[in-house]
Amino acid sequence: MRGPLVVKRAFSEPLLLLAAFGSILLATTTLVALTMYASSIADAGVRRAMETASFGQVAATVSASVTAETFPELDRSVRAEFGRAYTRAPAVTTSFRSDSYVMPGQDGRERPELFRFGSYDGLDQHARLVSGAWPRAGGDRVEAAISLSAASATGLEAGQEFTTKGRLDPRPVTVRIVGVFQLNDPFGERWAGEQLLSRGVERGEFTTYGPLMVPRETFVARFATNVNATWTAVPDLRALTPAQLRPLAGAIEQVGERLKAGGCGNCVTASRLPEILTQLDTASLVARSTMLIPVLQLLLLAAYALMLTARLLADHRRMEVALLRSRGAGSVRLATLAGGEALLVALPCAIAAPFLGPPLLALVNLLPWIRASGVRLAPTADLGTFLVSFGVALAAAVLLVLPALAGARRTYVEEQSARGRGGGRGLIERAGADLAVLVVAGLAIWQLQRYGAPVTATVGGALGIDPLIISGPALALLAGGMLGLRLVPRISKLAERLTSRRPSLAPALGAWQVSRRPLKYAGPALLLTMAIAIGIVSMATAATWRSSQLDQARHQAGADLRLSGPADSPELGSLGRGTTFTALPGVTAYSPGFRGQTEVSGENALLLSMDATRLAALFHLRPDLSAQPVGELSRTLVGAKAGKLDLPGRPATLTLRAEVTSELPLRLVLSDALGVWRDVPLGVLRPGENRIDVDLRALAGRSGKITYPLSLRGLVASGAPKGTARLTLTGLGADGRDLAAPEVSMEVKGTESAVAAFAPLPPSGPLPVVLTSDLAATLKLSAGQSGRASIDRRVLDIKVVGVVDSMPTAAAGQQAVLADWSTMQAYELAAAQLPRPATEWWLAASETAPAVKTLKTRPEWDVTVLDQRELAAELRDDPLASGLQGALILGFLAAVVFAALGFLVNAAVAARERRGEFAILRALGVSPRQMFGLLAMEQAFVIVLSLAAGTGLAVAVGVLVVPHIVLTGQASAVVPAVVLDIPWGATAAMLALVAAVLFAIVAVLARRLRGDRGQLVEER
Repeated sequence: MRGPLVVKRAFSEPLLLLAAFGSILLATTTLVALTMYASSIADAGVRRAMETASFGQVAATVSASVTAETFPELDRSVRAEFGRAYTRAPAVTTSFRSDSYVMPGQDGRERPELFRFGSYDGLDQHARLVSGAWPRAGGDRVEAAISLSAASATGLEAGQEFTTKGRLDPRPVTVRIVGVFQLNDPFGERWAGEQLLSRGVERGEFTTYGPLMVPRETFVARFATNVNATWTAVPDLRALTPAQLRPLAGAIEQVGERLKAGGCGNCVTASRLPEILTQLDTASLVARSTMLIPVLQLLLLAAYALMLTARLLADHRRMEVALLRSRGAGSVRLATLAGGEALLVALPCAIAAPFLGPPLLALVNLLPWIRASGVRLAPTADLGTFLVSFGVALAAAVLLVLPALAGARRTYVEEQSARGRGGGRGLIERAGADLAVLVVAGLAIWQLQRYGAPVTATVGGALGIDPLIISGPALALLAGGMLGLRLVPRISKLAERLTSRRPSLAPALGAWQVSRRPLKYAGPALLLTMAIAIGIVSMATAATWRSSQLDQARHQAGADLRLSGPADSPELGSLGRGTTFTALPGVTAYSPGFRGQTEVSGENALLLSMDATRLAALFHLRPDLSAQPVGELSRTLVGAKAGKLDLPGRPATLTLRAEVTSELPLRLVLSDALGVWRDVPLGVLRPGENRIDVDLRALAGRSGKITYPLSLRGLVASGAPKGTARLTLTGLGADGRDLAAPEVSMEVKGTESAVAAFAPLPPSGPLPVVLTSDLAATLKLSAGQSGRASIDRRVLDIKVVGVVDSMPTAAAGQQAVLADWSTMQAYELAAAQLPRPATEWWLAASETAPAVKTLKTRPEWDVTVLDQRELAAELRDDPLASGLQGALILGFLAAVVFAALGFLVNAAVAARERRGEFAILRALGVSPRQMFGLLAMEQAFVIVLSLAAGTGLAVAVGVLVVPHIVLTGQASAVVPAVVLDIPWGATAAMLALVAAVLFAIVAVLARRLRGDRGQLVEER
């Protein structure tokens, strides 16, 4: 072959040259793809977060008191500061609320009903006209539009005109209603601070309606008399990049300071966006750092595979190098030849890798969770990509050169004397480097478990990637594999002793060969061990992540569907909500519930109350979080229940007649067939006989229905204003028909509360509860024990029937207590306390989509829906949370290819070096089957040992590492805690597939050896 010496020398070993080329190309392409992937996922995660962010998350507001004179200048300043803070000028709207005005016709009343005027820029973009037109500025009369809810409450309609005066401004105002409108999303976050606009009425010390919406020009000219103005900035952040997150957060935080420095001392700024941007920046950093873990694992594997190939190449050429040195070739000349040969292989890989990376990522786009997240990875080669590619390729070239340089100083005689059987222990083992790597890996994993993420605070106080932590898993794999090499000589000796006692030639000869040169097989064994471990850890991480997303969704939702909202509203009353919700399509089980913050013996805790008899069907408690199964908790939580008096039929009105000796404020406690308790104010009873009529239909709301029968529970008095009062129920009726009145009476003294029950109250006894473990430790109680605890500052006897590590719906580290709904209501009634409202409804459904669809079409029901399935899909599709999965798949596939390539090269080279030995064995009468058995025995030792050691190493690293790298999309700890999930079925299939491929390689090599024997005979 003519050409430069370095080219002829390289092509003299085509197999090893091809192996080195394949290793470098695989390493550079995969690492370039992973770099592109990490950057793309971070960009996609930020973009997705900003695209799906709600109005309340991105909006920033500035509020200040203004007059007609001060508003124009302040308006310019606020808009200028918003434009300065954001990279792109946001959409800014102004809104106003006037002082109170008297409703027409009520000027002379002591407590008149009131209304307000208001203005909101661009209201016509967020509402539709029901009748009339939008108001215009100018004219003698003030043109105004009124919301449909306010119009229904006041009776005002389009075309109506009236004159009114303000409570603080005596000037008369003539108003003409020109239109009635309906907000598109009256209960959306945009109107969270506009309760009067969304609901139409506010009831407090005064009843206020409105607001009557007028143009901004009209409001400033006529109603801006030192009133509050609010500027709301809503930016378009869809093009935001990770590098812009923290600078933008800082700029928004400075808006208020700059306005105050400019003279607006009463300006108040508010925005959740800086906190969200900072959190998103942290999440992006953690996501990128976590994706470095498989990158480093792959780097380590690629480096070792390349060193193994380089060592084979150096071993094969050591006699050639010794001869060259004997003939006058110096170290510089030999280094130049080795370096040129390495660059000849590495440079084409460096050039090709950036162009091969995008097609490889296109395959990643086909992964189900990447497709579901909507992320489309379409990066292109840029300068940074080429820098990474050339950096990796040059590093690979250096690794390829090092073994050749190490043997360049030996002479021919020294090489001849060095040939022969090697020692049973390698240099690394003799130096104790494996133990040193193990110590460093242990320190890195300890830090990972301590900090919970591969990032730590830098000297400047910011967050940064900790190189020690992210290298921990890779170092642990390397240390485990290196420690496993200590077993190779011992296991090979044991195999030799066992097979030497058997009459078969092939096993004995194969075991003797491995025992004779154990270090020759240690390299491929370590490579295969690490590759198998990386593959299993990758699969375990992916499986753990998927199961954790489901666990998080089930824990956060608590049930298939959890509906929350006000317990009572004009549209759906307290006794109408349950009837509506339980009739939703697909609902199979239900329970009213109360969920809210409370104080338990001085500790802030979450109080959760629901129907304990339905826990098994509703309550999503992961089994490992409790020593008792949910079925047992369901039985033990149920305590004594209060009696009740059922009303016959479906009454629309209820009449009570009672005699009292002194003034007595009274409330009636009743419940429906769904278990919802409600207290109804009966007013202040006067001394003597009293008749009270209760409209039961109003308790259902405008569109709700009551689930009958209704049951009377008791009468509760919160105290007697004039000392002592005695009450006796003298009559009871429904829909005008008298009912048999039970004997109900009570005596109320001073400020003490009292209750008169319509049926026997439960006997006194401890309230059964389930506590979180931290709260149980605070109360010094364990499962089965009873004690006293203060709940809502009222001391109760409780019995702990169960302890859970974390309560469903509770946040990380939040203490919580669970009680049965009916039992707690009975205890509250017995203590003369009003019943807790049903603030939530827990629903079980085989398919939640139809119910969610129905609820979304009825915004007037004012319901917040938490769907466990939607939540699971949202968590699964978060690019920042799911980004690690694509990196793991790339790393897993590359590891398998590295293992197969390394095994193939080592086995092929070893077989080629022993062609003469095999030919002699064949000449001595060894059969082809025995030859295959001999080769299979030698390679089976490597394969079986590597598969077993790799699996054990993966389990150890998985237990120590995987639960700590599975984080939420906000880079926070997962609740409930992550449980390692090793998919043993997929693992066994992967091991079987790898073993089949490797044994197929052995079979092909054995077949080649038979052909080599014939060729050897012809040559002779």
